[in-house]
Amino acid sequence: MEKEKILHGNACLEVTMGDIVQQHDVEAIVNAANAFLRIGGGVAGAIHKAAGPELEKEAMKKGPIKPGEAVITSAHKLPNKYVIHVLGPVYDRDVPHDKFLAKCYENALDLCEEYKITSIAFPAISTGAFGYPVEEAAPVALRTIYVKMPGLKHLKSIRVVNFNESHFKVHQEALKNLFS
Repeated sequence: MEKEKILHGNACLEVTMGDIVQQHDVEAIVNAANAFLRIGGGVAGAIHKAAGPELEKEAMKKGPIKPGEAVITSAHKLPNKYVIHVLGPVYDRDVPHDKFLAKCYENALDLCEEYKITSIAFPAISTGAFGYPVEEAAPVALRTIYVKMPGLKHLKSIRVVNFNESHFKVHQEALKNLFS
């Protein structure tokens, strides 16, 4: 598995290739959810399918949510303990989309601290059906995570999981560009 990682504060940020529902070594995974936290397509569909119908039943009680918001549920049949559901912005509809996207990552990280979660895996939020160009989304996501890392007390491992090679390469480059 290809990966890039950096240490900052007491946490490690890793960019990798993989499947979000196959992150067996993390406590929480992030669902790029819809507003009503129902089963959907893309990441949400894969997570709900792997977790089973109880995930949707639990999650729907916490919706609807607005762009940038995050809520937490148990992971049900997934190998993780929690699923953190975020509503990413629809590109060019939910503006300023970069602020809403950053809020997704900030609020998910805040929930990790609140629940004393030590490891989390994110998908590339909003870059699928919501149309956010990955070349614009990756720097926002990684910069937001990086800025919060020194203040994290519980969270030690943060992973951004890319489902395809092109998204992985964009995230790799965005990680390198954090320091230029």
